[in-house]
Amino acid sequence: MATKPSWLTTNPASGGSGNGAIQNSASEHTGRVARTGTVTVTATGLETPKTYKVTQTAKAEFVSFNDGAEMAAGKAGGALTIQGKSNSAKLTFSWVGSVEDVEIPESYQANGSSANNGEAISGDPGAQNEYDFSIQLTLPENDTVDEVVRTLLVTADGAQTAQISIKQAAGDPTLEIDPTEITIPQAGTPAVSVQVTSNTTWAIS
Repeated sequence: MATKPSWLTTNPASGGSGNGAIQNSASEHTGRVARTGTVTVTATGLETPKTYKVTQTAKAEFVSFNDGAEMAAGKAGGALTIQGKSNSAKLTFSWVGSVEDVEIPESYQANGSSANNGEAISGDPGAQNEYDFSIQLTLPENDTVDEVVRTLLVTADGAQTAQISIKQAAGDPTLEIDPTEITIPQAGTPAVSVQVTSNTTWAIS
């Protein structure tokens, strides 16, 4: 005998007497595949119960980042974890535009397990529920005086996309000169060179 699924709520919960109506409601369904169940109604003195089938529509396939459209990263760089939610069968991560100093890892975490970038997730957890995902990037130190912006794109199996701009704080300005003492010939020439090493604009006074 089929029993009603755990996600379904009936009112009355257990039964009634005489003519009546059964109200059916459910918890939110976040999977991308519709779910079904059967409710069995028995009556005193009758051997054969009656059943009805319940179908709950699915949530559209989606992917999103928890931090929205942008997030901050420190100038020192290092590990950065980006988190999101989806119900897709697979996720593919890539950079928007040319990013040569940060590699996209071959794997990420989906529903608590490792998944390969661009490949089907084992067990397809998104069929029945949305799941959490995270990917860890390693950023280099920003040794410039400008903010560095890199935009990460995630694409779901159904071509839905989300992107997030990672804004890395500007580095500290630097200035070095070598040598710190020179001697110019009595004649004034030839010129003597002093090397300037800097990541910002500089002036002579």
